[in-house]
Amino acid sequence: MKTLFVCASLGLLLGGCQSNPSQPPAPAATAAASVAPSSAPSATTERTLAAIIAGDHRSADNRARDRFRHPEATLAFFGITPSLRVLEITPGAGWYSEIIAPYVQAKGHFSAAIWDDSRPDFPKFYADLNAQLRAKVSARPELYGNVQLLPINSKAPAFGSAESEDAIVTFRNVHNWAIGGNADAWFKAFFAALKPGGVLGVVDHRAKPGTTLAATLKSGYLTEAYVIGLAEAAGFVLEARSEINANPLDDANHEAGVWSLPPTLRLGEKDRAQYLAIGESDRMTLRFRKPSADLIHSAND
Repeated sequence: MKTLFVCASLGLLLGGCQSNPSQPPAPAATAAASVAPSSAPSATTERTLAAIIAGDHRSADNRARDRFRHPEATLAFFGITPSLRVLEITPGAGWYSEIIAPYVQAKGHFSAAIWDDSRPDFPKFYADLNAQLRAKVSARPELYGNVQLLPINSKAPAFGSAESEDAIVTFRNVHNWAIGGNADAWFKAFFAALKPGGVLGVVDHRAKPGTTLAATLKSGYLTEAYVIGLAEAAGFVLEARSEINANPLDDANHEAGVWSLPPTLRLGEKDRAQYLAIGESDRMTLRFRKPSADLIHSAND
């Protein structure tokens, strides 16, 4: 496996995060410092990432999940800055969109690839998520006025103009594409959409090393090796991996797979307290790079 570590070129500086005995231990030296709540930033205020995460445009339920998803540290690890063109893949109701879109609105651009709900066989569940995202975007033009929603065909994904994005991010989606049997097509489409030197950031539920693909497709957890293999086959280079979103309380072995855990809690009241105590899943956090001409030349020297 070819792995390049060029973290210094991104100028990332990730601070340690504090742990809480009642929560899954937070990974050391990765999460950023917490910030006191503030009102949502307007078009005329400085939109620091911390201020946006603490903004009152986010619901209490969404902010409650920050302790499991570590958005500030995760986006810093991916190298997301306000001047980038960022594409988020299938964002659901927009948990991450409500953070990234305001952050890049003034100097960059945010677009989201959403399921094409005009198709006659489209599942209502995804249509409802699209409706929630559209309502979120239309309700706050000062935050989301420049957001672009791109309906896509999940069986043949493609994302606008070639080599147009600085960064692509996707959160807890790869397992769905693996179950659908075309995960490789998604990664090839990411590669086509990114500029040379662009970043692909991936977060997903993590299976134990050596878990068979058949087992992972049933559980919703994927091995890091599988995801890295998809990306490298598409042409990406693994640049770095992080334990930002690790959860050592999750052994990835549950009756209803990852969906046993919050927020889904598929088993209802059965073992509910146990699953709530575990929290959200153990997750891999991977940063890939689309090689630029300079990187390719360096690798061949």
